[in-house]
Amino acid sequence: MAKKIKVLMVDDEAQFRATTSKILNKRGYETTVAGSGEEAIEILRKAPQDVVILDIRMPGMDGLEALAQIKKIDPDVRIIMLTGHGGGESARESLEHGAFDYLNKPCDIELLSLKINDAYDAARKGVREEKKAGDIMIPIEDYTTIDPDSTIREGIEKLKRTFENAPSTSRIMETGHRSILVFNNRKELVGTLTILDLIEAVRPAYLSAPKPSMADSIQYSAMFWTGLFTTQAKGLVDKKIRDVMSDAPLSVDENANLMDIANFLFTERSRRLVVMRQGKVVGVVREQEIFFEMAKIILKT
Repeated sequence: MAKKIKVLMVDDEAQFRATTSKILNKRGYETTVAGSGEEAIEILRKAPQDVVILDIRMPGMDGLEALAQIKKIDPDVRIIMLTGHGGGESARESLEHGAFDYLNKPCDIELLSLKINDAYDAARKGVREEKKAGDIMIPIEDYTTIDPDSTIREGIEKLKRTFENAPSTSRIMETGHRSILVFNNRKELVGTLTILDLIEAVRPAYLSAPKPSMADSIQYSAMFWTGLFTTQAKGLVDKKIRDVMSDAPLSVDENANLMDIANFLFTERSRRLVVMRQGKVVGVVREQEIFFEMAKIILKT
């Protein structure tokens, strides 16, 4: 018979405690309730728990103080902060004090159940220290940059060199950068020049025109485009980077964890993020860096 996960629910709202603990018990957890941080500490001294669900705003000892005290009693217990008064600052404080996760009310019971299971598994298996954005990024001094008034010819020369030089440094993972960061003369990041930007620029303008009948009009035109690519490419030679560049990449803090980076890349459909330290660009994390971290973990398992 599988061991029941022992869950301590700490919340000053009696109705919430009763309802949530009842649902968790029905799902197979062994749930104990406490109405305050002080009561939770007394329970933990007598009966160790696997997972603690802890409210932040409570009379007397608040959740953050209780979190610190609980960690002194049992450093290995996993604590999930669950609050109706959440915010970025309290989330950061919770992380610093050793919380496993931080959820806002109302919280779907399916999500809470998944988080409890994750916390329990982490306690049993142990979670190794993971790298942060600053550990896997390409330092900005090693990344290719250009100013917006440079020509596309100059941009292509720089991009091409990243592929030619790729085998010389493990930081590039032998793939080239595939993009150039664009900084103005005030050292501000203003855009990105990617291979896709160049492909978009080489296409005739009419292919991007928002005309409903365009598809019907040119459905047989493609077979007559021989030579058009060369003509269009030559027309880009002296254009400025600013004319074809895309927006600057989104950013993450240098202390962002790997899952945060992976989720950001996926949800924003981005291939790269700039890494910030105290408001300054210090590097770039691309999808390749996340792939290689995945590969290291999976191939060692």
